[in-house]
Amino acid sequence: MRNELENAGPNQVAELLTVKLDSSAQARVSESVSGRIRSLALESMNRKTKPPGSLGMLENLAIRVAGLQRTIKPSLRRKRICVYAGSHGVCEENVSAYPSEVTRQMVLNFMGGGAAINVLARHGQIDVHVIDAGVAAVWPQDLLRNPKFFFRSVRQGTANFVREPAMSQVECNQAIEAGRDQTRIAVADQIDLIGIGEMGIGNTTAASVLLAALCGIPPQDVTGQGTGIGDEVLRHKIEVVRAALHIYSPLATEPAGLYWLRMIGGFEIAAMTGTILEAAHAGLPVVVDGFIATAAAAAAFNIDSNSREVCFFSHRSEERGHRRALELLGVEPLLDLKMRLGEGTGAALAMPILEASARILSEMATFESAGISRAIEEEEKVG
Repeated sequence: MRNELENAGPNQVAELLTVKLDSSAQARVSESVSGRIRSLALESMNRKTKPPGSLGMLENLAIRVAGLQRTIKPSLRRKRICVYAGSHGVCEENVSAYPSEVTRQMVLNFMGGGAAINVLARHGQIDVHVIDAGVAAVWPQDLLRNPKFFFRSVRQGTANFVREPAMSQVECNQAIEAGRDQTRIAVADQIDLIGIGEMGIGNTTAASVLLAALCGIPPQDVTGQGTGIGDEVLRHKIEVVRAALHIYSPLATEPAGLYWLRMIGGFEIAAMTGTILEAAHAGLPVVVDGFIATAAAAAAFNIDSNSREVCFFSHRSEERGHRRALELLGVEPLLDLKMRLGEGTGAALAMPILEASARILSEMATFESAGISRAIEEEEKVG
């Protein structure tokens, strides 16, 4: 059976491990198949030509990917990052070092291939999609015709959440659907690994409120300098976050993730949440970028706890509050490079590491295949 499974693809594995069941048992079967695959992947990993556990986090990453892909020979060769953009009404509160117009300008930079995410994606052989989820902009026709650009604008920017909810429930659902659509496109394109990144001046303020509300972090501990604001503006930004919590917490409804997305925004954060939610349904691994993408993940986890299984957190941002948010979410990032740019840059750096972990499980020789003796204690157990 083990040899058959090692040479089987995902569909064949499912056939080998399951029998025909009625529809009411399908969810349980799916979980049991993934669990069985993870067990087989662990067994296979421990037979590789190395001391058990010597590749550290790479081993657990590979086993998780194997469970999602339902094969002990996983592959993450086809990679894509979705960069969602949106404008924020809270910029009216002077919480950023840059004007809101920079969001539109950076989208043009992405499409021109000149941003940090473009450079890192080229380096990692990662496809990039740019999605306008709600930018205050009118785009030229040649951009709208570009197959890598997706015009899914809900509205030209959220409302200022200090004065009114950032969006309506209909608009929130529309933004989430824009993100879900990118996952469905990725599945249709046979993408193995999808990443989420963002661009939106003012969105660290929104993300700070979301993480304060969903993770229970005090405003002064979660709110950071974002694009590089000074101490005086930071104090004001903390007060804006505190005010939002005071305004909306008494009216909170369940699921809290959906409520806070609607009240605070932004459209790009809601879209990233949608990507994760749909990926959980499809079993597609998602690489979460930094602070703002983590806020989207927190919302997704609250809406659907199963979404946790598909998320891989790329890095620990230098943005204040990210370390604590990761701890409270119970997740461990792959990298800590003191980055705080966003755009999906951390995801672009982490994706090749995830691909490498999958290749270890799929391609590395075993003691048996290489004719190498195991550790003495292990040889005695086998004997």
